[in-house]
Amino acid sequence: MIKRILAIILCCAVLSVFAPIVVASGEENPTIAFLRFRATGTEDIAKPGIWDVLQAHELISPSERELLDENLDLTGEHINVFWLDAASDITNVNAMVEKTLDRGADILLTFSTPVTQISANITKEMDDPPILIFAIVSAPYSAGIADSPCIKMPHVTGSHVTVPYEQYVALSQVQQPDVQTIGTIVDPAQTQSVYGVSQITHFAEALGLNVEVASIASGADLPQATASLADKGVEMLMIGAGYTESRGIPAVLGVAKDYGIPVFGVSPRMIHHGAVVGAGFDDFYGEGVTVGRMIAAYIDGMLDVSTTAISARVDIGVAVNLDTAEEFGITVADSIVDRAVMVIEDGELNVFSEPPSLPEMTLEERKADDAAFLAELECTAERIAEEQAALDAAGE
Repeated sequence: MIKRILAIILCCAVLSVFAPIVVASGEENPTIAFLRFRATGTEDIAKPGIWDVLQAHELISPSERELLDENLDLTGEHINVFWLDAASDITNVNAMVEKTLDRGADILLTFSTPVTQISANITKEMDDPPILIFAIVSAPYSAGIADSPCIKMPHVTGSHVTVPYEQYVALSQVQQPDVQTIGTIVDPAQTQSVYGVSQITHFAEALGLNVEVASIASGADLPQATASLADKGVEMLMIGAGYTESRGIPAVLGVAKDYGIPVFGVSPRMIHHGAVVGAGFDDFYGEGVTVGRMIAAYIDGMLDVSTTAISARVDIGVAVNLDTAEEFGITVADSIVDRAVMVIEDGELNVFSEPPSLPEMTLEERKADDAAFLAELECTAERIAEEQAALDAAGE
């Protein structure tokens, strides 16, 4: 174990010598490649956080910001940005990453678990890989992107959302105190889906609930999966973070309505797809701010990615779709409605929170604040040893 720790520390030390060279040569602007699985509402909330930070650091101008807000490529005064999209097709991701490397990107900014997973696997074989900073990844460790915040590939860091599954599952008893059996759906081909169902099952059983799980291979299987769960007597459906089932909530609802079974989704945004209640991580703007800070510090030559831990953000927001509830003949518990940050009623979305933004401060103050934040993510020898010991203990 000690040899492995020393190897990691030595690797980090070697890479730290070369980390600033990519962006400090002055010959070309650093190029950021924005890689996504598909356009999503959560990504649209995170992006302004990134651009706010880069604009506050004077790396992009207001006019350049307008281009980025429109998802247009940028050849800017200080940085370049281009976009690639896998169009929800996992088979496109490899080609997308290879195209990015051919274009000579210095920073891969990846959104979603599958894009990050594949990008990390491809670039780890390179002698001099671009850095990879990820966001909106819910299961980086079970997906093999890293082993722990500091036990990771030296060119990779980022921020992952910590979905509060325990609080999410607990809402089942808030909504229906006498609930006995809940159902959920898993796509075994998706890491985040498998992880989510394992978490739902774990916390539900801890509450004394029975859990029925239906497996799917594609979105076309959702109606049959829902019917099979209903036939097993589930009183509520709790959907996890897998792409197929979360995006396929309308197909689930089409069957669940016939049985009067409420459908919960593990994100507030899922009420837009018809979930009666959506509850989960909701600080995607903050997620964007975190990776924006990393990017700005790296471009300034102030961040060594190899010794920067993966950040974890914890947050929960609750949202309610009263229109779906009425259609199903369901009354949502007052305590759930009272804590909702978003409610859909009579076809209108009502938001009960202020639009997020950066705090006002000078550039000097902002850089100092960012430096203090990033210092908390430093992978010291002691932290690496502690994480390795925890991994070893878990593997015994």
